[in-house]
Amino acid sequence: MELNVLGTPLESCCENPATGYFRDGFCRTIDHDYGTHVVCAVVTEEFLEFTKKRGNDLTMPIPQWKFPGLKPGSKWCLCISRWLEAARQGKAPKIVLEATDNKALQYTTLELLKSYAFEPKK
Repeated sequence: MELNVLGTPLESCCENPATGYFRDGFCRTIDHDYGTHVVCAVVTEEFLEFTKKRGNDLTMPIPQWKFPGLKPGSKWCLCISRWLEAARQGKAPKIVLEATDNKALQYTTLELLKSYAFEPKK
């Protein structure tokens, strides 16, 4: 059983569109996932522009992968390295801790991750 960064069972990030390395909705990884897609983020316009400028346009639909393109507010499994890069630039999106794989802790601290915790509107 995969665990999240809080030490509880990993929850699904997004199933529509299906996200994650395995496209099963979960931000989990294996050795062949060179991007280490373990961060469940709620993307923002600022982050989408940031990553587009770095060569990864997440707004562009890719029909053969059943990917409609992301819009602000979409949940998506991000590469830990891109998320950390965005955090250093002040452009990282909030993350869903319950759906962020505990392998993220090999790259950063729980304290940093918690400082970006997504709080759903009540």
